Amino acid sequence: MFTFSQLLSSFLLPLLILVVTIFSKWLFSPSKTPKNLPPSPPKLPIIGNLHQLGSSPHRSLHALSKKHGPVMLLHFGRVPVVVASSADASREIMKTHDLIFANRAKSSVPSILSYNARDIAFADYGEYWRQIKSIAVLQLLSQKRVQSFRRMREEETELLVERITETSRSSSPVVNMSKMLISLTNGVICRSALGRKHGGEKFKELFVDFIELLGVFSVGDYIPWLSWVDRLNGYEVRAVKIAKEFDAFLEGVIEEHVDRKKRTSGGSGEDHDEKDFVDILLDIQKQNDTGFVLDRDTVKALILDVFTGGTDTTYSTLEWELSELIRNPHAMKKLQEEVRDVAKGKPKITEDDLDQMPYLRAVVKETFRMHTPLPLLVPRESTQDVKVMGYDIAAGTQVLINAWAVGRDPSSWDEPEKFRPERFLDSSIDYKGLHFELTPFGAGRRKCPGIQFAMNVNELVLASLVHKFDFGLPDAQRPEDLDMSETVGITIHKKLPLLVVATPYVRVPEGPNA
Repeated sequence: MFTFSQLLSSFLLPLLILVVTIFSKWLFSPSKTPKNLPPSPPKLPIIGNLHQLGSSPHRSLHALSKKHGPVMLLHFGRVPVVVASSADASREIMKTHDLIFANRAKSSVPSILSYNARDIAFADYGEYWRQIKSIAVLQLLSQKRVQSFRRMREEETELLVERITETSRSSSPVVNMSKMLISLTNGVICRSALGRKHGGEKFKELFVDFIELLGVFSVGDYIPWLSWVDRLNGYEVRAVKIAKEFDAFLEGVIEEHVDRKKRTSGGSGEDHDEKDFVDILLDIQKQNDTGFVLDRDTVKALILDVFTGGTDTTYSTLEWELSELIRNPHAMKKLQEEVRDVAKGKPKITEDDLDQMPYLRAVVKETFRMHTPLPLLVPRESTQDVKVMGYDIAAGTQVLINAWAVGRDPSSWDEPEKFRPERFLDSSIDYKGLHFELTPFGAGRRKCPGIQFAMNVNELVLASLVHKFDFGLPDAQRPEDLDMSETVGITIHKKLPLLVVATPYVRVPEGPNA
């Protein structure tokens, strides 16, 4: 039998030494040195900093960044969220550590709307995402493919000009440009993506509801035990309903294409040289030579991505461009002079003319700077511990890039609150993801693949409008009094529709007999 002293020496003493050793390692371990976390505003129990988002999160976060710096750590419920509000911080996230931040933060409502995040925008980073991104870049949105839709863009632009002209000559000459631009972008995207226009009121309402739901804030994403709030406010129920309706619509579109292909393959169908996105995706699905199975839901998710992304952001940008030009007559005059000089009396602008219009592109860039379509780029999530601007960011942290705040950062821009397209005339800064002062389409791996498609529409329409019309405001409003307040959502629009008086421009002939 062991004595007490033997028991102590043979069992308890070694155990005591082990405990002391472990405690010492824990106490003095380098891993337990204090983390250099980004500065944070005070938070409340349970909700964290959610109460500080306000009705316009991009503006609220911008105000907080002025107090706490370009890299802030907030807490939305239980989720740590880093907010980047400068070009340097954006560069570290979307370039230096792009792979670490390539994943998407989970969001319940967008996931419901995008076939369980099977689209390009919301899918997790990985092999599936790489495959569908490759299809989009090489098959749907390549330069050759974008050029194949040139006739559609020009036809829809001419139709827009005709509608404005008719309205301007009617007994009620005030033009609702917001409505006109929605119709224009819907026409271009529908014809390119779906093969024909879908302009019924039910479809328009469905699209508006879809975009609105993409921008809703889901409490359950950040405080799981309060997910019942999302059911109470009806967001999840609405999302499921809208998703089913859009799915039925897309099924109908796909079946139309399948039937048409059957008729055409039999030799009795119409010639169909201009393939739309549905045609292309069905061809890829049939050939099955990519090593990737393109199922029906993935086809629909990709169509939905291109359609919703291209329509809403393009319309929003055109609306802000025209609004800023009306508010700034000197910029409008300068752009009109450039466009009309390039046109040299031709009845319409073509895409071949656009390369000769540097001020046009400066206007577009300045609008992106001041009115980034997605002011908060789609949230990312860190997949491992990393340092950003010297701060420690833990794995699993959600990351928001406030592109709107970056565009108004005085350390990057002189007089950032003023609309001055001239700032871009002698500047190499562009919007294609290489200059982090201006990233309306994002940058790095998760950059939007549809830049060229969107810009071809944007530039052609804007140039055509200022070529054909002089714009003013109804009821003798002064340009500086134009209401520029914003809506709330994933994409920022004007809160009030843009109502204008459009006067068709009549060119005065030149020469001694003029």
